[in-house]
Amino acid sequence: MESSTIALIIIGVMVILYISELLPIATTSILACLALAVFGVIPFDVALSGFGENVVFLIVGMVIVGDALFETGVAELIGRKIISLVGTNERVYIGALSLVIIPISAFLSNTATVATTLPIAEKSVAHSGGKLLKKDLYMIIGLIAVVAGGLTSVGSTPQIIANRHIVGAGFDPIGFFELALIAGPVVVLLLVYVMTFGHGLKKRIFNFPEVENPMHEMHNESEAEPKPKTRIEIARMFITVAVLIFCVVGFIVGFWSLGVVAMVGAVVCIVTGCISQQTVFKKMNWTTVVIMGCSFGIAAALDYSGAGVMIAHGMIDFLGDSMSPWLLCAVLALVAVIFTNFMSSTSTAALLIPIAAIVASELGYDVRSVLIAVAIAANIGYATPISTPPITMTLVAGYRFMDYVKFGGLFNVMAYILVVLLFPIFLNI
Repeated sequence: MESSTIALIIIGVMVILYISELLPIATTSILACLALAVFGVIPFDVALSGFGENVVFLIVGMVIVGDALFETGVAELIGRKIISLVGTNERVYIGALSLVIIPISAFLSNTATVATTLPIAEKSVAHSGGKLLKKDLYMIIGLIAVVAGGLTSVGSTPQIIANRHIVGAGFDPIGFFELALIAGPVVVLLLVYVMTFGHGLKKRIFNFPEVENPMHEMHNESEAEPKPKTRIEIARMFITVAVLIFCVVGFIVGFWSLGVVAMVGAVVCIVTGCISQQTVFKKMNWTTVVIMGCSFGIAAALDYSGAGVMIAHGMIDFLGDSMSPWLLCAVLALVAVIFTNFMSSTSTAALLIPIAAIVASELGYDVRSVLIAVAIAANIGYATPISTPPITMTLVAGYRFMDYVKFGGLFNVMAYILVVLLFPIFLNI
């Protein structure tokens, strides 16, 4: 049996396991990489080499920095300040919280952003006297974080994966704010949606009783005033904020690689006691790390075996080689949107981007623009709670699967239509 066929079988089984979750997603990713090596599709030293990639260190580092913001009390301070400044009107509160989520998610991983923001919202709910409810806030927080994660070249993993392929192919890397030309209007669309039509829609959909959040024990201490901070604790709060600013500046200026900047920030947080090493290991989202590391082995298998070329040629034969660049991007984006609602956005990007690169190259289209289009679409997964970790984390509010389909799914359709219409304006297609 040819290696390309073996690769497609293994990857097909992997996709089925991703969707069915018969095995943990991280376990599935590792098994797929090992199977690709055992059956000779890729060398053993390539199968798990992705764990040494710069992007993995970027994700790990920024999750640590995000957790440090919570550990030092910066998150709680922000939560109390928001309540004191804007009150407990739900729409006003969401607008104010968006001003916090959007810039953080654009520069940190959106998983770290949600991990940092849910405690802020939980504290706000506890101090609102019943005027704010978790079920009215949590899904919105997840959606805003995911959408805002598409504003920069480091806000989410799909664009990081795309950038790696773009640079590897000899093209200019994605500019730090280049994606904001398309993602920015999506952010605006989401805010309009949740403030207008979506506000009444979620009141009708989320008709379940308010539940306690098992993530944090609130009880009576939630209502108590925070204990005065010691000088050391205050110093650590300033350090975490300074580290965040350092990372943002480092990402924009580019004096080191993204992974180095993130890990330097993470190490500073640990060394200065802003977060302990034990807490880092406990809170790290290892599933995301494993999927990210394994994704490069899977992408390599598509390349080594020729399976990627086979799939690309199949797409060309099906769609025709006379299709316009816009139609190609629209179709690839639709596939990405569907996939990312049942797989992680990381897995979707790792699977589709190498194929998209081959298709664009075979047709003589601008490879860089096509890969950017796929990366943007891979972030548009709002219709299920398994689409991406930031959305999954919001399940603690008690949502049902169909709540995401009804509320997030409608916005999913709106966002897809918007980005497809924007492709020919801002991309070279």
